Amino acid sequence: MSEVTVVGLGPMGSTMAETFLAAGHQVKVWNRTASKAEALLAKGAGRAATAVDGALLVVSQISYQAMYDSLGDARLDGKVVVNLSSDSPERLREAARWVAGHGGTLITGGIMVPPPGIGQPGAYTFYSGPKDVLDQHASTLEALSEIAYVGQDEGLAMMYYQAQLLIFWSSLTSHMHAMAMLRTAGVSPLELLPFVQETFTQLGGDGPMGYAKILAEEFEAQTYPGEQNSLHMQAVGLGHAVEALEEAGVETTVPSALKRLFERADAEGRGHEGLGTVIESIRKP
Repeated sequence: MSEVTVVGLGPMGSTMAETFLAAGHQVKVWNRTASKAEALLAKGAGRAATAVDGALLVVSQISYQAMYDSLGDARLDGKVVVNLSSDSPERLREAARWVAGHGGTLITGGIMVPPPGIGQPGAYTFYSGPKDVLDQHASTLEALSEIAYVGQDEGLAMMYYQAQLLIFWSSLTSHMHAMAMLRTAGVSPLELLPFVQETFTQLGGDGPMGYAKILAEEFEAQTYPGEQNSLHMQAVGLGHAVEALEEAGVETTVPSALKRLFERADAEGRGHEGLGTVIESIRKP
C-alpha cells in the first residue's frame, strides 16, 4: 500500500483520510487548526510535520488560496499535489503553474459526492492534468472514488465539476419551488415525489422526454427543430408557471430569470425553433 498525506481536515478531507486508512494506506494528516487531526490520529493516521510532508499530497480545502496559505513557499520537488478543492477553472490553471514553479506537479480534481459518498459505489471524481502522473497514483486515489480523467488542461476537471453542480443546484431548486407551490394547496411533498422521480428518470433516458440526450444532440448539430414544440410555446407556458408561483405567494427570482431568458431567445427571432435554441442566447450574453 502507498503513503498519502491529506491536507485539510474539514468534513471532506477527514472522510478522505478515514477512507484511505480503511483501504490500508499509510496516511499522514495536516490541518491549519492542528486539533482537528486528533480523531484521525486515534484511528491510526500519523501527524504530518508540515503540509508538504509526503510525496503524494491530497488537498481538500475551501479554495485554492487555502492551498497557497498552507504550503507557503516550501519546495515541492518531486511531489504530486492532488487538489480536490473548489475554485474557478482559471485559478486551477494558475495553480498548476505555481506548483510547477515550486518543483511539483498538480493534478486537479472535482469529487462528485458529498462526504458520506466518498469510497462508496457510484462515487466518481473528475481529474485533469498529466495523465501519466495520475496513472502512477490511480490505485491510491481509487480508494476515494472511480477516476474520470477528462484531459491535460488542469482547468477541465473543475469545468466538468461546476457543470454538474449547475445541473444539480438548478434542478433541485426547481424541485423546491414546485414543492413550495403545491404545499400552499395542501399537497404534501411526498405526494409529489413519485412524479418528480419519474421526471428526473425520463430526462436522463432515451424516450421522448429524454431531453438530456436530445439537447446534447441538437447542440452538437446546431439545429433546434421546433415544428411540434416551439420555444415560443415554451416561453408562454413558463410565463404561466411564474404566475402560478406568484399566486401561491412563493419566491420567484430564479423562475423569473428563466422566463426572461426564454423571452429573450423568442425576441431574437428564434421562437419558431425548439427549446434547445435557448443555448444560443446563453452562449451570447
